[in-house]
Amino acid sequence: MNKDNVFTHILDKIQSEFVIFARIIVILKMKVVMNASVNMLRKLPIGIQSFEKLRSEGFLYVDKTALVFRLVQAGAPCFLSRPRRFGKSLLLSTFEAYFKGQKELFKGLAIEQLEQNWFEYPVLHLDLNAEKYDSKERLEKMLEFHLTRWETQYGIDKGTMTFSGRFATIIQQAYEQNGRRVVVLVDEYDKPMLQSFDNPELQDDYRKTLTAFYTVLKSTDAYLQFVFITGVTKFAQMGIFSTLNQLNDISFDLEYNALCGMTCPEIEATFAPELQALAAQTEATYDNVVEQLTRQYDGYRFTPSKGFAPIYNPFSVLSALDKLRFGDYWFASGTPTFLVEILKKTDFDLRELDGIEVSSVSLSDDRANIGNPVPMIYQSGYLTIKSYDPKFRVYTLGFPNEEVKYGFLNFATPFYTPVSSTDTSFYIGKFVRERCNGDVEAFLTRLSCFFADFPYELNSKMERHYQVVFYLVFKLMGQFTQAEVRTAIGRADAVVKTANYIYVFEFKLEGRAEDALRQIDEKAYMLPYSVDGRKLIKVGVSFDAEKRNLGKWIIKE
Repeated sequence: MNKDNVFTHILDKIQSEFVIFARIIVILKMKVVMNASVNMLRKLPIGIQSFEKLRSEGFLYVDKTALVFRLVQAGAPCFLSRPRRFGKSLLLSTFEAYFKGQKELFKGLAIEQLEQNWFEYPVLHLDLNAEKYDSKERLEKMLEFHLTRWETQYGIDKGTMTFSGRFATIIQQAYEQNGRRVVVLVDEYDKPMLQSFDNPELQDDYRKTLTAFYTVLKSTDAYLQFVFITGVTKFAQMGIFSTLNQLNDISFDLEYNALCGMTCPEIEATFAPELQALAAQTEATYDNVVEQLTRQYDGYRFTPSKGFAPIYNPFSVLSALDKLRFGDYWFASGTPTFLVEILKKTDFDLRELDGIEVSSVSLSDDRANIGNPVPMIYQSGYLTIKSYDPKFRVYTLGFPNEEVKYGFLNFATPFYTPVSSTDTSFYIGKFVRERCNGDVEAFLTRLSCFFADFPYELNSKMERHYQVVFYLVFKLMGQFTQAEVRTAIGRADAVVKTANYIYVFEFKLEGRAEDALRQIDEKAYMLPYSVDGRKLIKVGVSFDAEKRNLGKWIIKE
């Protein structure tokens, strides 16, 4: 073989191996694409509230049936409080399928091995979720709809009976006609109360109607096999179930902490391909994706006990896996307008919300108290239990995760500043870029927009309001960089850390910018960062009472 032939042979071999290598690359890329599109092949149960639909149409399911079986065996009438979109409706639908004896729907689930005897019971499922309760007639119409449906089913003439009388008659007739005791499931019992929170007269009407209606569950106890009631607020707080002292509130029970929502092991065991697809789409590792899911959607705690598994928001997790990107899905699905309005009406200091201490009694107050909005904010899912002191029976509450923390603060900002909700993220992003570039002048100029046309007189209330605005700005900057707001005595008002700079801010409501700068030096606020290596910048700022805005500022390296 001459040199030309040898060269040609070698070239052909190289080309052949290159083709093989290229094919391997294509195959690997195809696998990535297949992983990225796996959510098109596996059905994620976003918004699915029917257990029968979920199981019969092949949706993925995080198996909660072992806990369902435990509750069924206990037999006590129960109440469960959980935030919206946490799977309460699906849970009740699971109970309904079980008590209707639909064994085929539970094939392959834990309860299939636990339950040896499947019986069919009469089930009365009252769902108060699908209605806008803006008048007394709306609630009456909803109750009339359910009662008429049950009366038709059991051949009952309503006559001139009241709602509560009709409900009691239906329960008794269902028991007598079927020979088995009745199962009553109530979904979102408190929806009418929550929607009339700012209308005391209407809320009082709802309370009277619902109290009489639900009290039937005590008088007909002999005919009842199982009762399960869900809602956002604790039953005692609305003052509706004061006579139903047989209800077992499992909202804080450790063994039912994960009854709604998902734990990290459940997510990884059920949605591993979807997690891999999300990692491929976001160009991250599998571990990094789990870490980001944890930061954004984990952190819920529904028990004071130790040794609990933190709970992920199921709606946000499923949405992120379905859309293959991270977003504020749960927060965007319902805005806490009335909660923020309550905070403003009660002059609540927003800075105290994250890390606030409350007594155990306050979380189970007898009635909703507009003067104490924290229990409502907690039960709505915007705060969660961070720790519990059993000696003094005190809870420490805080934002559960980044989705809720930054979503709530972004949403609250327009209530405290002239900046609209559509501009908040824009301004915060600009703030961070200016900090990263070392442009303090631009930052402070932009910050003054948050105080433009400030409507309050210079007084103690306005001073707190200014402080809340600073708190919001610097907390929101924490989405993109290290920003801390100090409240303890002897600490700087705010510290911002970027890749190249560390900024220490001191603000004076009554004083000069020179005084603010002097305080930074005298109290050695820069000392903890002196060996950091990044450039240190001191910023002293004063307010102009006449302009009701930032006044003079001094920047010093």
